[in-house]
Amino acid sequence: MTDTDKKIRFGFVGTSMIADWMIAGALYDARFVPVAIYSRSEETAARFAAMHNIPEIYTSLEAMAASDSIDAVYIASPNSLHAAQSILFMEHGKHVLCEKPLASNHAEALLMAETSKRYNVTLMEAMKSTLTPNFTKLRANMHRMGTIRRYFASYCQYSSRYDKLKEGKISNVFNPDFSGGSTMDLGIYTIYPMVALFGMPTNVMASGITLPCGVDGQASAIFRYKDMEGVVTYSKITDSRLPSEIEGEGGTAVFDSISTQRELIFHPHAGNKYGGIREKCEAENWTVTYPESDYYYVMKEFIDVILSGETESAVNSHRNSLDTLTILDEIRRQLGVTFPADRR
Repeated sequence: MTDTDKKIRFGFVGTSMIADWMIAGALYDARFVPVAIYSRSEETAARFAAMHNIPEIYTSLEAMAASDSIDAVYIASPNSLHAAQSILFMEHGKHVLCEKPLASNHAEALLMAETSKRYNVTLMEAMKSTLTPNFTKLRANMHRMGTIRRYFASYCQYSSRYDKLKEGKISNVFNPDFSGGSTMDLGIYTIYPMVALFGMPTNVMASGITLPCGVDGQASAIFRYKDMEGVVTYSKITDSRLPSEIEGEGGTAVFDSISTQRELIFHPHAGNKYGGIREKCEAENWTVTYPESDYYYVMKEFIDVILSGETESAVNSHRNSLDTLTILDEIRRQLGVTFPADRR
């Protein structure tokens, strides 16, 4: 039997829209088989199961974790629940694909990574931005850019839940009890790719707007590396149309969006002639077009890693997840944002 003939049976924890998106993308991979859904509400689970043709419904996490019907689980619950739920399933020998952020903080993520190794199961953060064809294209062509001097990423998207917050209704994404806030929800999209490309910075400086509910609504941060800097800006209380780019001495690569990456353009450095006249140098379209959802590439990577017998992805590695959460922890510290999970 080839790897393409093998099937991985999945359970799902959480019935939010992102779980719908993951299933839609995963169905492009013939190895993916959805077999179980967990929700606290049997009615909610039944609706989700009917929508996606899922045969088994659970209202007990322990029962689903102990089931012989599933090989792996996708966790799309609130951030504060990621660690405990992931560990429960790994302790029952199940592989875990966990939504971003992997955990509330570095300490929880470290325990998750250790559990993955102890039980010899795959654990991967479902960060799609580092697995898209266009991010892969960027990595393969970074030598064209010469010495990298700056990484810049922006993700500012006004949240409809912010309007509800102003009416006094606190949703999970703005609730510190669920490890919410702009840094955890959108900031991670700007920071994780930077870590995947350049590793850990030597210094972090952050500022932002902290909301009365106790989480950040927006923030910006500057990261110092030996020969370059990273600059990110993100928000759930304003919009921005800024692209994201990696600036090198040999040219600049520009993404239309750091989160979706549907367009990638390279602008070679043209240099200046005497008198300050810019030499003409045509931009190169590095864009890879593809019909599949971005989530297909997340699921493909995860299943590939499971079938390889490894406990982690080489791209969305445990180290990248841990380093990213170290940075998120430091940004929150500088902003004065704390979670109940930080006190455990």
